[in-house]
Amino acid sequence: MKIIIADPLPSSAADLLRAEGWTVDARAGRSPDELHANLAAADGLIVRSATQVDADLLAAAPRLRVVARAGTGVDNIDLDAASRRGILVLNAPGVNSISVAEHALALMLALARSVPRADASMKVGRWEKKALDGAELRGKCLGVLGLGRIGREVVRRALAFEMRIVAYDPYISAQIADDLNVELVTLDGLCAEADYISLHLPSTAGTRGLFDAARLARCKRGVRIINTARGDLIDETALAAAIGAGQVAGAGLDVFETEPPGAGTLTGLPQVVATPHIAASTREAQELVGLETATCVREYLRSGVVRNAVNFPSVSAEEFRRLQPFVGLAERLGSLLAQLAEDRIEGVGIRYYGELAHRNHDMLVGAVLVGLFRTMLSSTVTLVNAQSIARQRGLEIVESHSTRPRNFTSLISIKLHTNRGEHWAEGAVFEPQEPRLVLLDGVEVEAPLEGALIVIRNSDQPGVIGEVGTILGRHRLNIATFALGRGPDGAVGVVSIEPGSGTSQWNGAEVLDEIRGIPAVQHAAIVQL
Repeated sequence: MKIIIADPLPSSAADLLRAEGWTVDARAGRSPDELHANLAAADGLIVRSATQVDADLLAAAPRLRVVARAGTGVDNIDLDAASRRGILVLNAPGVNSISVAEHALALMLALARSVPRADASMKVGRWEKKALDGAELRGKCLGVLGLGRIGREVVRRALAFEMRIVAYDPYISAQIADDLNVELVTLDGLCAEADYISLHLPSTAGTRGLFDAARLARCKRGVRIINTARGDLIDETALAAAIGAGQVAGAGLDVFETEPPGAGTLTGLPQVVATPHIAASTREAQELVGLETATCVREYLRSGVVRNAVNFPSVSAEEFRRLQPFVGLAERLGSLLAQLAEDRIEGVGIRYYGELAHRNHDMLVGAVLVGLFRTMLSSTVTLVNAQSIARQRGLEIVESHSTRPRNFTSLISIKLHTNRGEHWAEGAVFEPQEPRLVLLDGVEVEAPLEGALIVIRNSDQPGVIGEVGTILGRHRLNIATFALGRGPDGAVGVVSIEPGSGTSQWNGAEVLDEIRGIPAVQHAAIVQL
């Protein structure tokens, strides 16, 4: 076996692979041409974030069987190209959790006790004891956004400081929160209660700019914010303004919208403790990441054991071909329900009808969960790791099947169980391989599952369609389709919309506010598929 390590890793990682009698070429900083040449006879490639593993690079490696990222994110790896080539892609998630959690606590303590300001004044010979009164963490409320591996490690350490902890994570069960001694609350509830807020969320369409001016204004006055996750979770201009106004007392930031951030207003504020994206940069974390990555590569190449895969479906190529249209359907149904649900998700029920009842269901379960999680979690959620993430988050998955076809050759039915009730959707694949919604919350309604959809629930009375159409027209939005279903408790409408000619952007919040203002409308939401 020949393994290429293209980015810096601890020597222990290469030693572990050499112990197998394999050839290991561990050199960072190669030119693209040199790396292409080195990969010609390689069986495995290990990278960090610097090396871009694109389709061209993979094409230069005809023997390559595995690419491993020594870290969590795989943005620098072309997963589609790797999958098409049958190359397994691995990562090492969560190995640096303790290092990041400790850094979050370090920033919190630095803010509470004005450590950087005290140190700076001492270095220039000033003794400013009276001006640097601090505050204890004991008895304060810590709000944790995201109870993944890092968030949980932060919780465990904050409890040692006798802090009260509230958390927002719609994908964590109440049981896991209870085990952590954490109270689950809404995002608004967390902002209103927390003296300190620590962010542990990925950067997604739903989280980018989460802490903007409006969100900061809803926080408890004097809050301190810690961000060791992703820089674009916070609108830095809004944060600087909130600090200047006294709404936010301070911030501990390890990540920034642009890195390096330069000598901007935010990092120059005395109320801000800033570090250069070093939360995971400990000797212990780097050693563990290297060893974990090398171990995964060794186990796969030596024994075929797959750990930490992000692109490996456990079905044959032929079965995958047959299931692929339903995988797309399942993912879109999961995404639809996730975007419609506003409550904490506790479980998922999946039922297969007709021919699907006899198929392999692992991929379909994974697809439902991918659609569900991708509205909140990292894009590295795949068919392979989705069920593992669900187990980590305490989500109960209940599967059932029926050979009764329900008017379709095959049908998928999904129920999302939340702390306040259920959301229910069913879908089928129409020719030519088109996923479509056929039922929503018990009401039969046939609608496409693509693009921008406005989902409306209203009392069944005349004039609603006309009022909705008038509002969309006023906002220069074309109606591609308008599907309507009627049930005993009212009607459900699913409107597929497209910007009209000359309309490059539209304000979804304004559109929804106007639709919700129609007296007959009970609920309205925009879903992006």
